[in-house]
Amino acid sequence: MVALPRLPEDFAWGVATSAFQIEGATAEGGRGPSVWDTFTATPGKIRDGHTADPACDHYHRFPEDVGLMRDLGVDVYRFSIAWPRIQPGGSGPANEAGLDFYERLVDALLEAGITPMATLFHWDLPQALEDLGGWLDRDTAHRFAEYAAICAGRLGDRVGHWITLNEPFEHMALGYALGQHAPGRTLLLDALPTAHHQLLGHGLATAALRAAGESHIMLTNSYTPAVPFSGNESDLAAARAYDALHRGVFTDPVLLGRYPDLSAFGLGDGPLPFVKDGDLAVIAQPLDGLGVNYYNPTRLAAPGPESAFPFDIAEFDHVPITDFGWPVIPSGLTQTLVDLTRDYGDALPPLWVTENGCSYDVAPDFGGAIPDQQRIDYLDAHVRAVAAAIDQGADVRGYLVWSLLDNFEWAEGFHQRFGLVHVDTETQHRTPKSSFHWYRNLIAEHSGANEPHRTEQRR
Repeated sequence: MVALPRLPEDFAWGVATSAFQIEGATAEGGRGPSVWDTFTATPGKIRDGHTADPACDHYHRFPEDVGLMRDLGVDVYRFSIAWPRIQPGGSGPANEAGLDFYERLVDALLEAGITPMATLFHWDLPQALEDLGGWLDRDTAHRFAEYAAICAGRLGDRVGHWITLNEPFEHMALGYALGQHAPGRTLLLDALPTAHHQLLGHGLATAALRAAGESHIMLTNSYTPAVPFSGNESDLAAARAYDALHRGVFTDPVLLGRYPDLSAFGLGDGPLPFVKDGDLAVIAQPLDGLGVNYYNPTRLAAPGPESAFPFDIAEFDHVPITDFGWPVIPSGLTQTLVDLTRDYGDALPPLWVTENGCSYDVAPDFGGAIPDQQRIDYLDAHVRAVAAAIDQGADVRGYLVWSLLDNFEWAEGFHQRFGLVHVDTETQHRTPKSSFHWYRNLIAEHSGANEPHRTEQRR
């Protein structure tokens, strides 16, 4: 292995998953239905009719999965808590069986020397709340804060890092604007209130976590450099509009206490109608970190006559792509981290790369090995991109691979494989891929000179 550029001595390595994508057991332990249970049960919504039960059967097999992470040598495991497993109806008393499951998981992680990083919302809203309006309803933000307090009350003495929301842009855009994800609404720009209500929920949950004594709280956004199709002013304006929507709406209120200029979307310069007095102060509470999920840049062109938005998304020319069709551009991760550092300055907390990975479907060979060299090359290039950003002044504290396991990839079902570990969907047999062994060696090589850090990190 070629030596990596310099990384901080206390740099943390990890992997990430989400509850709906791996747990299964959707009707066990008192769990209620989520919007994704409803969506996957709707004919035509998921490729080839795949469902997330049993997914990776992590609910029953988590000791084996924790053992894999122990072997991998990670410092941090980012997982999500399923809200409908804690509050089956989205409000009211806690379901003790659900809390017991996550308590067992957290204790197993600590026993393995791995710091738990818990995400409170990774898109699996209780269906009962969606029936009342979901994130279009302001009250959902208050229900989210109550749920956060329940989780902190049981797990807060052992969870090292909390993340309130995962990728609220995608949940708004794919779930409420375009209908490609649960809950399947097609509201286009009328989905914008779901952005604000998610952020309000983030702020209220942050306050609830602080009240419970939690000291490391983050929000995780997806970030993608907005690359204009050309130097023409119309393409530059399209890129600015997209950046305002994707990055600005979900970062400016949190770090700067204001929304970006959304005049390109016909909203003018005045206050947004769904923002009430005091909301921005709730949203803009200080954070201990900002999670960055990065997969690729986005290329933007001037909108065509049929576009509902002030931009069209264009393809990149002559770049490799993953099985998902996503362009592989590692320099975009460097740009993302450096741009955040430049644009938000002192308002920016430390950064964590909370997701980065790629989909490549490589079957076991005759000897049972899974030689996924493309994933190794991808991860190697992106770790180097993080190191380059640090060299340019970005304060990046950790890097987490998406994902530990091949899992249920939302509307794609099991057709996209992001895991370091291959999962046979028929037998649930786990097989570490070549990328697993590569990542284990990378972690070991980096941490060998920093063993005191690893001991301290895992307390």
